[in-house]
Amino acid sequence: MANIKWRKLDNSAKLFPILSNKKFSTVFRLSVVLKEEIQPDILLLALSNTLNKYSSYKVKLKKGFFWYYLEYNSKEPTIEIENSYPCKYIDKNENNDYLFKVTYFKNKINVDVFHSLTDGNSATDFFKELTYNYIELAHPNESDFKTRGEKRVVENNTEDSYLKNYNKKLQGNASSKKAYLLKGQRLPLGAIGVIHGFLDLEKLKEICKEKGVTITQYLTAVLMKSIYDSKYEKQKSKKPIKICIPVNLKKYFPSTTLANFFSYITVEAECYKNKIQKFDEILEFVKHDFKRRLTEEEISKTMSANVKLGNHIIIRIIPLFLKIFTVKISYMEIRKYTTITFSNIGRMGILPEYRNHIETFLFLLAPEQAERIKCSACSYENEMIFTFTSILKDVEVQKKFFSILKEHGIKFRIESNGVQDVIS
Repeated sequence: MANIKWRKLDNSAKLFPILSNKKFSTVFRLSVVLKEEIQPDILLLALSNTLNKYSSYKVKLKKGFFWYYLEYNSKEPTIEIENSYPCKYIDKNENNDYLFKVTYFKNKINVDVFHSLTDGNSATDFFKELTYNYIELAHPNESDFKTRGEKRVVENNTEDSYLKNYNKKLQGNASSKKAYLLKGQRLPLGAIGVIHGFLDLEKLKEICKEKGVTITQYLTAVLMKSIYDSKYEKQKSKKPIKICIPVNLKKYFPSTTLANFFSYITVEAECYKNKIQKFDEILEFVKHDFKRRLTEEEISKTMSANVKLGNHIIIRIIPLFLKIFTVKISYMEIRKYTTITFSNIGRMGILPEYRNHIETFLFLLAPEQAERIKCSACSYENEMIFTFTSILKDVEVQKKFFSILKEHGIKFRIESNGVQDVIS
């Protein structure tokens, strides 16, 4: 990106600067826990080296007449010790204008990323590069690392793969039913409760194989059952439980972009109407709903509808100050159509020579005013790390989730940031 002074935001990224604020950060976090204390000077050098390869991350957000856009950032990146809650709104004035923020605490490195920059799957590659660079610099005498830099060449492709792959003829498939929303007493403004569950991955795989489902399908069903048992059944709600599952579009369409390229499916269960209250009934429903929705045609419909909306001639010609007003009003309505989001970025594949230095990885999503609990997962070595982030005081859903896993014979350990009640 050395010769490119600015670029347009991709189709998904356009909305995030309009919607984001201190109550709705649209930020996600990737963390790595190493087996050694972090050295700040080495981390800063590792970040600079990483940006030399990932030049598409060396940008700042600017306001245009019609849309926000990205411009080359000539400032040096910064790091700081972690002193706040995860996934917080990134204030450009405190971060040298960068759209990501690197922090550290003891033996942990965090990268919080504003969604206008990229999505979780693309950010994972950047994050792993930062991890590799740090380990190499911290252990200069380990010969195994010497050839990796020569072999890894990063193509800083930032094309808008939405525009390249969408189908103008396809019609949208969004549900018109408002979702059941999780409610309760909230934590103080700005506070986020975090609970990590480190699950036995081999046992999880064994159970999923027995039931003929994927790990994401199984965990989605456990989550839906947890919501049903802890809150939904008591309130006898007639609204559907709607779980939003982000989808990596690179699995369906050709793309090497480092910008956003994701869509989503929404698993929607009207538990009373469909008579699905028992876990096996919910699991079977989730399995078939995934099969129905997770096809190239259905995913294309969702993606294409979003692209057509963002590129509608009326939307395009409206000045940004009017877009901000209309988009925020629209989003206040749209946010009522999802109960909870669950994002699983899958296995954190790490080169063998670096594994001895790494304890685990974490992936977190920012909860917000409508989706007061969000869920995320990644796996490393023999563990699946399932994370709840929440702005609610109670942990009814979380407790039920882990009790179901226990009933199914899945061993786990729990860590939290101590904001909410401890789960036993």
